[in-house]
Amino acid sequence: MCYNVTIMTSNLREALLDKSQFFYRTVIFTRKAGIVALADINNPQESTKLEDWFGVIISLADGKHTLQELTAFMRQHYQQVPERLDDTLESVIERLIESKMIKLSEKAVELPYYLSSPIEQLDIEKAQKLITEDGYTVH
Repeated sequence: MCYNVTIMTSNLREALLDKSQFFYRTVIFTRKAGIVALADINNPQESTKLEDWFGVIISLADGKHTLQELTAFMRQHYQQVPERLDDTLESVIERLIESKMIKLSEKAVELPYYLSSPIEQLDIEKAQKLITEDGYTVH
């Protein structure tokens, strides 16, 4: 059993090395007062705060950008780029993938309506209906 986990982790590390991969979220999120949190579509007032790095990556995981574009975008936000920025991003992405909050794809991904924007921008009834139709499992 540990052997399979090692293989999976090895494959994930290889995927992370391929910066041409697109990344996309699989969770519903909220962005209030600059804080990103997981949101519950059935109880929109409820949320689970995320670590800052997790929130940044999830909010940017729109399926239209690659890991390379993410790295470049993050580098632009610093006058002096932190020495271990790439390692930090890789670690955060790895943990988000292992937590099934984001996934990687070789091609751009069009997110379903209910994952495309923060919950504040969604028509909740429409999102709930589409979630049921799609068979989406709320994480």
